[in-house]
Amino acid sequence: MIYILYNPYAANGKSSSDVDKLRDLYQNAVFCDMTKIERYSDFINTVNAEDSLILCGGDGTLNRFVNDIGDTPVNCKIFYYAVGSGNDFAHDIGKSRADKPDFEINKYLSDLPTVTVKGIDKHFINGIGFGIDGYCCEEGDRMRLQTPEKKIDYTVIAIKGLLFKYKPTSATVTVDGVVHKYHKVWIAPTMNGRFYGGGMMPTPHQNRLNKDNKLSCMVFHNSDKLRTLMIFPSIFKGTHIKHTKYVEVLSGKEITVEFDSPRSLQIDGETVIGVTGYTAKVKQKAIV
Repeated sequence: MIYILYNPYAANGKSSSDVDKLRDLYQNAVFCDMTKIERYSDFINTVNAEDSLILCGGDGTLNRFVNDIGDTPVNCKIFYYAVGSGNDFAHDIGKSRADKPDFEINKYLSDLPTVTVKGIDKHFINGIGFGIDGYCCEEGDRMRLQTPEKKIDYTVIAIKGLLFKYKPTSATVTVDGVVHKYHKVWIAPTMNGRFYGGGMMPTPHQNRLNKDNKLSCMVFHNSDKLRTLMIFPSIFKGTHIKHTKYVEVLSGKEITVEFDSPRSLQIDGETVIGVTGYTAKVKQKAIV
């Protein structure tokens, strides 16, 4: 049996036409609205080893799925149909939006890292944004509530934030026990993959399946507004790391980032406001 789990709210509610295409490809499949499943872990327990799951949605859908199933064993194959807004996970593994879901993703869902924010532990798929990227998510959420039908342009939000609203902060970044101090920090994400934020590539050399089992933290610091505005667009190509005076990438198994004043944070696109610090670390125990 093939179970197709779809998120009707993916891509701001505009993924339904893409999901409908699967009805012709998998005519005998069982389609399940993910929002009507109370607990994914309970659903997983009803699936047999010979069955298959196709997850339809974006990065947020994947994040919710892996956090809900927790340590529940998944014995069947899981495939992915990327129909979200950013689709950073799909991009990272060499896939595009609405590619045929014939690629298994079980290996990408095992040994996922965790992040601790405000005393709560969560798994994450792509990365943790802290700084102006978290600010952009907070602003985007606010704008979406005001005008749900309007497309959110995060690049415009970032530019306005850099020029007018967002203020950099001092930060302490501790990587595997080694402390690093920075001033005028604009952004300090910790990444499991290369992409987040709809195509930004803060850590272009990060490999989510790296043998060393390490995460990467990129710190953009000691730059004034004008220089930051000039360098910032290069994050979409990953060439910002050439500016070594202002950009540093640290790698380790446990990374703690602390700001000297509260900022918004995002976990695979989910916003958490009023955060002064987070700890991300690799996880040895497999989920899948």
